[in-house]
Amino acid sequence: MPSLPALRRRPALPATAPLLAATGHTLAVAAPAAPPGSGPGGPPPPSAPRRPRATATTGSGPSGYLALLRLPGATAFTLGGLLARLPAGMFSVSAVLMIAASRGSYALAGAVTATGLAATALVAPWTARLVDRYGQRRVARPAAALAVCGALALVACVRLGAPAWTLFAAYAATATVPNAGAMARARWQALLGEDPARRHTATSFEQAVDEVCFMAGPALAAVLCTALFPEAGTLTGVALLAVGITLFTAQRATEPPPHPRPATGSAAPLRRPGTAPLLAVFLATGIVFGTLEVTTLAFADTAGHAAAGGLIVGLQAAGSCVAGLVYGARAPAGPATARLPVLLALLTAALALPALAATTGSAALLAPAVLCAGMATAPVMITAMTLVQHRTPPARLNEGLTLAVTAILTGIALGSALAGQAADRLTPGTGYTVALAAACAAIALATRLRAPALSGVRG
Repeated sequence: MPSLPALRRRPALPATAPLLAATGHTLAVAAPAAPPGSGPGGPPPPSAPRRPRATATTGSGPSGYLALLRLPGATAFTLGGLLARLPAGMFSVSAVLMIAASRGSYALAGAVTATGLAATALVAPWTARLVDRYGQRRVARPAAALAVCGALALVACVRLGAPAWTLFAAYAATATVPNAGAMARARWQALLGEDPARRHTATSFEQAVDEVCFMAGPALAAVLCTALFPEAGTLTGVALLAVGITLFTAQRATEPPPHPRPATGSAAPLRRPGTAPLLAVFLATGIVFGTLEVTTLAFADTAGHAAAGGLIVGLQAAGSCVAGLVYGARAPAGPATARLPVLLALLTAALALPALAATTGSAALLAPAVLCAGMATAPVMITAMTLVQHRTPPARLNEGLTLAVTAILTGIALGSALAGQAADRLTPGTGYTVALAAACAAIALATRLRAPALSGVRG
Protein backbone atom coordinates (compact mmCIF):
# COMPACT_ATOMS: atom_id res chain seq x y z
CA MET A 1 0.00 0.00 0.00
CA PRO A 2 4.90 7.33 0.36
CA SER A 3 5.16 8.69 -1.51
CA LEU A 4 2.69 5.96 -0.24
CA PRO A 5 4.98 9.34 0.94
CA ALA A 6 5.26 6.30 1.80
CA LEU A 7 4.37 4.76 2.58
CA ARG A 8 5.39 1.61 4.55
CA ARG A 9 8.81 0.03 5.13
CA ARG A 10 10.26 0.69 8.56
CA PRO A 11 13.02 -0.90 10.65
CA ALA A 12 12.25 -3.24 13.52
CA LEU A 13 12.41 -0.41 16.03
CA PRO A 14 9.84 1.19 18.29
CA ALA A 15 6.47 1.61 16.72
CA THR A 16 7.19 5.34 16.62
CA ALA A 17 9.47 5.07 13.60
CA PRO A 18 7.12 4.90 10.62
CA LEU A 19 8.06 6.12 7.19
CA LEU A 20 7.39 9.39 5.50
CA ALA A 21 5.31 8.04 2.79
CA ALA A 22 4.42 9.14 -0.02
CA THR A 23 2.64 6.54 -1.03
CA GLY A 24 0.94 6.65 -2.48
CA HIS A 25 -0.94 5.74 -4.64
CA THR A 26 -4.18 6.74 -8.15
CA LEU A 27 -6.64 8.57 -9.99
CA ALA A 28 -9.28 8.77 -12.55
CA VAL A 29 -11.61 11.61 -13.14
CA ALA A 30 -12.87 13.63 -16.01
CA ALA A 31 -10.38 15.01 -18.46
CA PRO A 32 -9.00 18.40 -17.38
CA ALA A 33 -10.92 21.45 -18.46
CA ALA A 34 -9.72 23.44 -21.43
CA PRO A 35 -7.42 26.30 -20.47
CA PRO A 36 -8.96 29.77 -20.25
CA GLY A 37 -9.26 31.49 -23.56
CA SER A 38 -9.50 28.39 -25.73
CA GLY A 39 -12.82 27.93 -27.40
CA PRO A 40 -14.26 24.64 -28.59
CA GLY A 41 -11.72 23.15 -30.89
CA GLY A 42 -9.61 26.28 -30.71
CA PRO A 43 -5.88 26.29 -29.96
CA PRO A 44 -4.62 26.93 -26.44
CA PRO A 45 -3.24 30.34 -25.59
CA PRO A 46 0.40 30.95 -26.59
CA SER A 47 1.62 30.62 -23.00
CA ALA A 48 0.10 27.17 -22.48
CA PRO A 49 2.32 24.19 -23.29
CA ARG A 50 1.10 21.91 -26.03
CA ARG A 51 -0.25 18.74 -24.48
CA PRO A 52 0.43 15.44 -26.24
CA ARG A 53 -2.53 13.34 -27.20
CA ALA A 54 -2.83 9.84 -25.78
CA THR A 55 -3.22 8.09 -29.10
CA ALA A 56 -1.60 4.78 -28.20
CA THR A 57 -3.91 1.95 -27.36
CA THR A 58 -3.61 -0.21 -24.30
CA GLY A 59 -3.94 -3.92 -24.70
CA SER A 60 -4.06 -6.60 -22.07
CA GLY A 61 -1.02 -8.00 -20.32
CA PRO A 62 2.44 -6.39 -20.40
CA SER A 63 1.68 -4.68 -23.72
CA GLY A 64 -0.71 -2.39 -21.86
CA TYR A 65 2.09 -1.04 -19.66
CA LEU A 66 4.42 -0.65 -22.63
CA ALA A 67 1.73 1.29 -24.47
CA LEU A 68 1.45 3.68 -21.54
CA LEU A 69 5.19 4.31 -21.46
CA ARG A 70 5.19 4.99 -25.20
CA LEU A 71 2.94 8.00 -24.70
CA PRO A 72 4.83 11.29 -25.27
CA GLY A 73 6.69 12.30 -22.12
CA ALA A 74 5.47 9.35 -20.06
CA THR A 75 8.82 7.60 -19.67
CA ALA A 76 10.57 10.81 -18.61
CA PHE A 77 8.13 11.77 -15.87
CA THR A 78 7.93 8.15 -14.72
CA LEU A 79 11.71 8.03 -14.25
CA GLY A 80 11.70 11.37 -12.45
CA GLY A 81 8.83 10.25 -10.23
CA LEU A 82 10.65 7.01 -9.40
CA LEU A 83 13.78 8.87 -8.28
CA ALA A 84 11.70 11.38 -6.31
CA ARG A 85 9.78 8.63 -4.49
CA LEU A 86 12.78 6.62 -3.31
CA PRO A 87 13.76 9.17 -0.60
CA ALA A 88 10.33 8.73 1.04
CA GLY A 89 11.44 5.23 2.01
CA MET A 90 15.00 6.29 2.80
CA PHE A 91 14.74 9.34 5.05
CA SER A 92 13.08 7.58 7.98
CA VAL A 93 15.44 4.59 8.07
CA SER A 94 18.47 6.81 7.46
CA ALA A 95 17.47 9.20 10.26
CA VAL A 96 16.98 6.34 12.71
CA LEU A 97 20.35 4.76 11.94
CA MET A 98 22.17 8.09 11.89
CA ILE A 99 20.71 9.36 15.18
CA ALA A 100 21.09 6.00 16.93
CA ALA A 101 24.74 5.76 15.86
CA SER A 102 25.60 9.24 17.13
CA ARG A 103 23.37 9.54 20.22
CA GLY A 104 23.09 5.87 21.18
CA SER A 105 19.31 6.08 21.58
CA TYR A 106 16.76 4.33 19.44
CA ALA A 107 14.05 5.96 21.54
CA LEU A 108 15.24 9.41 20.48
CA ALA A 109 15.55 8.28 16.87
CA GLY A 110 12.03 6.85 16.87
CA ALA A 111 10.61 9.99 18.47
CA VAL A 112 12.25 12.20 15.84
CA THR A 113 10.86 10.18 12.93
CA ALA A 114 7.42 10.02 14.58
CA THR A 115 7.47 13.81 14.81
CA GLY A 116 8.27 13.93 11.11
CA LEU A 117 5.25 11.74 10.36
CA ALA A 118 2.98 14.00 12.41
CA ALA A 119 4.34 17.05 10.58
CA THR A 120 3.75 15.31 7.25
CA ALA A 121 0.13 14.57 8.17
CA LEU A 122 -0.41 18.30 8.80
CA VAL A 123 1.65 19.77 5.96
CA ALA A 124 1.18 17.34 3.06
CA PRO A 125 -2.50 18.18 2.30
CA TRP A 126 -1.68 21.89 2.21
CA THR A 127 1.28 21.30 -0.09
CA ALA A 128 -0.96 19.24 -2.36
CA ARG A 129 -3.59 21.99 -2.38
CA LEU A 130 -0.93 24.48 -3.51
CA VAL A 131 0.11 22.05 -6.26
CA ASP A 132 -3.48 21.91 -7.52
CA ARG A 133 -3.82 25.68 -7.37
CA TYR A 134 -0.50 26.86 -8.79
CA GLY A 135 0.91 23.91 -10.70
CA GLN A 136 3.40 21.11 -10.07
CA ARG A 137 6.52 22.93 -11.20
CA ARG A 138 5.88 26.13 -9.24
CA VAL A 139 5.16 24.35 -5.96
CA ALA A 140 7.06 21.04 -6.06
CA ARG A 141 10.48 22.57 -6.63
CA PRO A 142 10.48 25.01 -3.69
CA ALA A 143 8.76 22.43 -1.47
CA ALA A 144 11.47 19.88 -2.32
CA ALA A 145 14.16 22.51 -1.74
CA LEU A 146 12.80 23.17 1.76
CA ALA A 147 12.78 19.43 2.50
CA VAL A 148 16.37 19.16 1.25
CA CYS A 149 17.37 21.98 3.61
CA GLY A 150 15.69 20.17 6.49
CA ALA A 151 17.50 16.92 5.75
CA LEU A 152 20.87 18.66 5.44
CA ALA A 153 20.18 20.55 8.66
CA LEU A 154 19.52 17.22 10.39
CA VAL A 155 22.88 15.89 9.20
CA ALA A 156 24.62 19.03 10.43
CA CYS A 157 22.92 18.88 13.83
CA VAL A 158 23.91 15.25 14.27
CA ARG A 159 27.50 15.85 13.24
CA LEU A 160 27.90 18.94 15.43
CA GLY A 161 26.25 17.39 18.48
CA ALA A 162 23.48 20.00 18.59
CA PRO A 163 20.75 19.78 21.26
CA ALA A 164 18.11 17.11 20.78
CA TRP A 165 15.34 19.61 20.05
CA THR A 166 17.17 20.72 16.90
CA LEU A 167 16.83 17.19 15.50
CA PHE A 168 13.06 17.38 15.85
CA ALA A 169 12.91 20.80 14.18
CA ALA A 170 15.18 19.82 11.30
CA TYR A 171 13.43 16.55 10.53
CA ALA A 172 10.00 18.19 10.71
CA ALA A 173 11.07 20.41 7.79
CA THR A 174 11.27 17.34 5.55
CA ALA A 175 7.45 17.15 5.76
CA THR A 176 7.31 19.40 2.69
CA VAL A 177 8.51 16.57 0.42
CA PRO A 178 6.01 16.74 -2.47
CA ASN A 179 3.86 13.69 -3.13
CA ALA A 180 5.42 12.50 -6.39
CA GLY A 181 3.03 9.56 -6.60
CA ALA A 182 -0.03 11.81 -6.57
CA MET A 183 1.50 14.17 -9.13
CA ALA A 184 2.35 11.26 -11.43
CA ARG A 185 -1.21 9.94 -11.23
CA ALA A 186 -2.53 13.40 -12.04
CA ARG A 187 -0.38 13.39 -15.19
CA TRP A 188 -1.75 10.02 -16.24
CA GLN A 189 -5.25 11.36 -15.83
CA ALA A 190 -4.44 14.37 -18.00
CA LEU A 191 -2.94 12.09 -20.64
CA LEU A 192 -5.59 9.38 -20.68
CA GLY A 193 -8.79 11.36 -20.11
CA GLU A 194 -12.00 9.33 -20.08
CA ASP A 195 -10.55 5.89 -20.75
CA PRO A 196 -11.32 3.66 -17.74
CA ALA A 197 -9.33 0.68 -19.02
CA ARG A 198 -6.14 2.67 -19.45
CA ARG A 199 -6.69 4.59 -16.22
CA HIS A 200 -6.94 1.23 -14.44
CA THR A 201 -3.67 0.10 -16.04
CA ALA A 202 -1.94 3.37 -15.12
CA THR A 203 -3.20 3.14 -11.53
CA SER A 204 -1.89 -0.42 -11.24
CA PHE A 205 1.44 0.60 -12.70
CA GLU A 206 1.83 3.42 -10.17
CA GLN A 207 0.98 1.06 -7.32
CA ALA A 208 3.74 -1.28 -8.52
CA VAL A 209 6.18 1.64 -8.67
CA ASP A 210 5.26 2.54 -5.10
CA GLU A 211 5.95 -1.01 -3.95
CA VAL A 212 9.34 -1.02 -5.69
CA CYS A 213 10.24 2.18 -3.87
CA PHE A 214 9.02 0.81 -0.55
CA MET A 215 11.23 -2.25 -1.04
CA ALA A 216 14.33 -0.57 -2.45
CA GLY A 217 14.36 2.67 -0.41
CA PRO A 218 14.81 1.29 3.12
CA ALA A 219 17.19 -1.42 1.92
CA LEU A 220 19.36 1.12 0.08
CA ALA A 221 19.38 3.40 3.12
CA ALA A 222 20.40 0.58 5.46
CA VAL A 223 23.25 -0.52 3.19
CA LEU A 224 24.58 3.02 2.75
CA CYS A 225 24.41 3.87 6.46
CA THR A 226 26.08 0.66 7.59
CA ALA A 227 28.59 0.05 4.77
CA LEU A 228 29.76 3.66 4.30
CA PHE A 229 28.98 6.13 7.10
CA PRO A 230 25.81 6.94 9.08
CA GLU A 231 24.99 10.09 7.11
CA ALA A 232 25.32 8.41 3.70
CA GLY A 233 21.68 7.37 3.50
CA THR A 234 20.32 10.86 4.17
CA LEU A 235 22.74 12.52 1.76
CA THR A 236 21.90 10.04 -1.00
CA GLY A 237 18.19 10.62 -0.39
CA VAL A 238 18.73 14.36 -0.70
CA ALA A 239 20.48 13.91 -4.05
CA LEU A 240 17.77 11.58 -5.39
CA LEU A 241 15.00 13.96 -4.32
CA ALA A 242 16.66 16.97 -5.94
CA VAL A 243 17.38 15.16 -9.21
CA GLY A 244 14.02 13.37 -9.31
CA ILE A 245 11.85 16.44 -8.72
CA THR A 246 13.91 18.48 -11.18
CA LEU A 247 13.54 15.83 -13.89
CA PHE A 248 9.86 15.27 -13.11
CA THR A 249 8.85 18.92 -13.20
CA ALA A 250 10.96 19.58 -16.30
CA GLN A 251 8.38 17.63 -18.32
CA ARG A 252 6.12 20.62 -18.95
CA ALA A 253 4.10 19.04 -21.79
CA THR A 254 2.50 16.45 -19.50
CA GLU A 255 1.89 18.73 -16.51
CA PRO A 256 -1.82 19.14 -15.72
CA PRO A 257 -3.08 22.73 -15.85
CA PRO A 258 -3.34 24.52 -12.49
CA HIS A 259 -6.68 25.58 -11.04
CA PRO A 260 -6.08 28.95 -9.37
CA ARG A 261 -9.78 29.37 -8.68
CA PRO A 262 -11.56 26.03 -8.37
CA ALA A 263 -14.84 25.98 -10.26
CA THR A 264 -18.20 25.86 -8.56
CA GLY A 265 -18.73 22.38 -7.16
CA SER A 266 -15.01 21.84 -6.53
CA ALA A 267 -15.43 21.71 -2.77
CA ALA A 268 -12.59 20.55 -0.54
CA PRO A 269 -12.30 16.75 -0.76
CA LEU A 270 -13.12 16.32 2.92
CA ARG A 271 -16.50 17.97 2.31
CA ARG A 272 -17.47 15.72 -0.56
CA PRO A 273 -20.13 13.06 0.12
CA GLY A 274 -18.62 9.63 0.57
CA THR A 275 -15.11 10.88 1.28
CA ALA A 276 -15.11 10.32 5.06
CA PRO A 277 -15.92 6.57 4.94
CA LEU A 278 -13.42 6.12 2.11
CA LEU A 279 -10.67 7.77 4.16
CA ALA A 280 -11.68 5.53 7.06
CA VAL A 281 -11.08 2.53 4.77
CA PHE A 282 -7.56 3.86 4.09
CA LEU A 283 -7.01 4.33 7.81
CA ALA A 284 -8.05 0.74 8.56
CA THR A 285 -5.89 -0.53 5.69
CA GLY A 286 -2.92 1.41 7.07
CA ILE A 287 -3.44 -0.33 10.42
CA VAL A 288 -3.22 -3.64 8.53
CA PHE A 289 0.08 -2.61 6.93
CA GLY A 290 1.68 -1.31 10.13
CA THR A 291 0.54 -4.28 12.20
CA LEU A 292 1.62 -6.84 9.63
CA GLU A 293 5.14 -5.46 9.32
CA VAL A 294 5.92 -4.94 13.01
CA THR A 295 4.40 -8.28 14.00
CA THR A 296 6.41 -10.09 11.33
CA LEU A 297 9.66 -8.47 12.45
CA ALA A 298 8.94 -9.13 16.12
CA PHE A 299 7.93 -12.74 15.46
CA ALA A 300 11.10 -13.44 13.48
CA ASP A 301 13.23 -11.87 16.20
CA THR A 302 11.54 -13.94 18.93
CA ALA A 303 12.01 -17.09 16.87
CA GLY A 304 15.73 -16.40 16.63
CA HIS A 305 15.65 -15.38 12.95
CA ALA A 306 15.90 -11.61 13.21
CA ALA A 307 17.75 -11.32 9.90
CA ALA A 308 14.98 -13.23 8.13
CA GLY A 309 12.37 -10.77 9.39
CA GLY A 310 13.39 -8.09 6.91
CA LEU A 311 13.39 -10.61 4.08
CA ILE A 312 9.89 -11.80 4.97
CA VAL A 313 8.62 -8.21 5.07
CA GLY A 314 10.22 -7.73 1.66
CA LEU A 315 8.19 -10.67 0.38
CA GLN A 316 5.05 -8.78 1.36
CA ALA A 317 6.01 -5.82 -0.83
CA ALA A 318 7.19 -8.09 -3.64
CA GLY A 319 3.89 -9.95 -3.64
CA SER A 320 1.97 -6.69 -3.72
CA CYS A 321 4.07 -5.41 -6.63
CA VAL A 322 3.51 -8.52 -8.75
CA ALA A 323 -0.19 -8.74 -7.89
CA GLY A 324 -0.66 -5.08 -8.78
CA LEU A 325 0.82 -5.58 -12.24
CA VAL A 326 -1.29 -8.68 -12.85
CA TYR A 327 -4.44 -6.97 -11.59
CA GLY A 328 -3.84 -3.97 -13.83
CA ALA A 329 -3.24 -6.05 -16.95
CA ARG A 330 -6.94 -6.87 -17.27
CA ALA A 331 -9.96 -4.60 -17.23
CA PRO A 332 -11.83 -4.83 -13.91
CA ALA A 333 -15.33 -6.27 -13.76
CA GLY A 334 -18.04 -4.16 -12.17
CA PRO A 335 -17.95 -0.78 -10.43
CA ALA A 336 -15.21 -0.01 -7.94
CA THR A 337 -17.67 0.41 -5.06
CA ALA A 338 -18.83 -3.19 -5.58
CA ARG A 339 -15.33 -4.58 -6.02
CA LEU A 340 -13.75 -3.00 -2.95
CA PRO A 341 -15.65 -4.99 -0.25
CA VAL A 342 -14.96 -8.22 -2.14
CA LEU A 343 -11.25 -7.47 -2.42
CA LEU A 344 -11.13 -6.54 1.27
CA ALA A 345 -12.77 -9.86 2.10
CA LEU A 346 -10.06 -11.64 0.11
CA LEU A 347 -7.43 -9.63 1.99
CA THR A 348 -9.00 -10.67 5.31
CA ALA A 349 -8.89 -14.32 4.27
CA ALA A 350 -5.24 -13.95 3.23
CA LEU A 351 -4.38 -12.33 6.57
CA ALA A 352 -5.60 -15.45 8.33
CA LEU A 353 -2.64 -17.33 6.83
CA PRO A 354 0.08 -15.47 8.81
CA ALA A 355 -2.03 -15.78 11.96
CA LEU A 356 -2.19 -19.55 11.49
CA ALA A 357 1.49 -19.82 10.54
CA ALA A 358 2.47 -17.90 13.68
CA THR A 359 0.89 -20.59 15.86
CA THR A 360 3.49 -23.06 14.55
CA GLY A 361 6.42 -20.87 15.57
CA SER A 362 8.04 -21.48 12.17
CA ALA A 363 9.51 -18.57 10.20
CA ALA A 364 9.71 -20.87 7.15
CA LEU A 365 5.93 -21.28 7.15
CA LEU A 366 5.38 -17.60 7.86
CA ALA A 367 7.22 -16.46 4.72
CA PRO A 368 4.77 -17.85 2.10
CA ALA A 369 1.83 -16.78 4.29
CA VAL A 370 3.05 -13.17 4.36
CA LEU A 371 3.70 -13.35 0.61
CA CYS A 372 0.05 -14.32 0.03
CA ALA A 373 -1.13 -11.53 2.31
CA GLY A 374 1.00 -9.06 0.37
CA MET A 375 -0.48 -10.20 -2.93
CA ALA A 376 -3.95 -9.37 -1.61
CA THR A 377 -3.08 -5.77 -0.73
CA ALA A 378 -2.36 -4.27 -4.16
CA PRO A 379 -5.84 -4.84 -5.69
CA VAL A 380 -7.36 -3.23 -2.59
CA MET A 381 -5.13 -0.16 -2.86
CA ILE A 382 -5.65 0.19 -6.60
CA THR A 383 -9.43 0.04 -6.30
CA ALA A 384 -9.56 2.38 -3.30
CA MET A 385 -7.34 4.92 -5.03
CA THR A 386 -9.56 4.72 -8.10
CA LEU A 387 -12.50 5.67 -5.90
CA VAL A 388 -10.55 8.65 -4.56
CA GLN A 389 -10.05 9.79 -8.12
CA HIS A 390 -13.71 9.28 -8.95
CA ARG A 391 -14.88 11.27 -5.93
CA THR A 392 -12.42 14.16 -6.13
CA PRO A 393 -12.92 17.16 -8.43
CA PRO A 394 -10.09 17.60 -10.96
CA ALA A 395 -9.21 20.95 -9.40
CA ARG A 396 -8.49 19.26 -6.03
CA LEU A 397 -7.05 15.96 -7.24
CA ASN A 398 -3.60 16.15 -5.61
CA GLU A 399 -5.20 17.21 -2.35
CA GLY A 400 -7.63 14.27 -2.40
CA LEU A 401 -4.90 11.74 -3.12
CA THR A 402 -2.64 13.18 -0.45
CA LEU A 403 -5.44 12.94 2.11
CA ALA A 404 -5.67 9.24 1.28
CA VAL A 405 -1.92 8.83 1.78
CA THR A 406 -2.12 10.73 5.07
CA ALA A 407 -4.89 8.39 6.25
CA ILE A 408 -2.71 5.39 5.37
CA LEU A 409 0.27 6.86 7.24
CA THR A 410 -1.85 7.52 10.30
CA GLY A 411 -3.10 3.94 10.17
CA ILE A 412 0.45 2.63 9.83
CA ALA A 413 1.48 4.57 12.93
CA LEU A 414 -1.50 3.23 14.91
CA GLY A 415 -0.95 -0.31 13.66
CA SER A 416 2.74 -0.17 14.51
CA ALA A 417 1.97 1.03 18.03
CA LEU A 418 -0.66 -1.67 18.59
CA ALA A 419 1.59 -4.39 17.19
CA GLY A 420 4.50 -3.20 19.31
CA GLN A 421 2.42 -3.42 22.47
CA ALA A 422 1.15 -6.87 21.48
CA ALA A 423 4.69 -8.09 20.77
CA ASP A 424 5.94 -6.92 24.18
CA ARG A 425 3.01 -8.05 26.31
CA LEU A 426 1.45 -11.04 24.50
CA THR A 427 2.58 -14.11 22.61
CA PRO A 428 4.47 -13.71 19.30
CA GLY A 429 2.16 -13.37 16.34
CA THR A 430 -0.76 -11.98 18.35
CA GLY A 431 -0.52 -8.79 16.31
CA TYR A 432 -1.84 -10.64 13.26
CA THR A 433 -5.23 -10.77 14.94
CA VAL A 434 -5.15 -6.96 15.12
CA ALA A 435 -4.59 -6.90 11.35
CA LEU A 436 -7.54 -9.25 10.89
CA ALA A 437 -9.77 -7.02 13.01
CA ALA A 438 -8.73 -3.92 11.06
CA ALA A 439 -9.44 -5.68 7.75
CA CYS A 440 -12.92 -6.67 8.99
CA ALA A 441 -13.56 -3.06 9.96
CA ALA A 442 -12.47 -1.96 6.49
CA ILE A 443 -15.03 -4.34 4.94
CA ALA A 444 -17.81 -2.82 7.05
CA LEU A 445 -16.74 0.68 6.06
CA ALA A 446 -16.46 -0.22 2.38
CA THR A 447 -20.03 -1.49 2.26
CA ARG A 448 -21.17 2.03 3.11
CA LEU A 449 -19.65 3.21 -0.18
CA ARG A 450 -22.43 1.40 -2.02
CA ALA A 451 -24.77 4.23 -1.05
CA PRO A 452 -25.64 6.64 -3.89
CA ALA A 453 -22.60 8.75 -4.59
CA LEU A 454 -22.50 12.39 -5.58
CA SER A 455 -23.71 13.30 -9.02
CA GLY A 456 -21.21 12.66 -11.74
CA VAL A 457 -19.23 10.14 -9.76
CA ARG A 458 -18.42 6.90 -11.47
CA GLY A 459 -17.73 3.53 -9.91
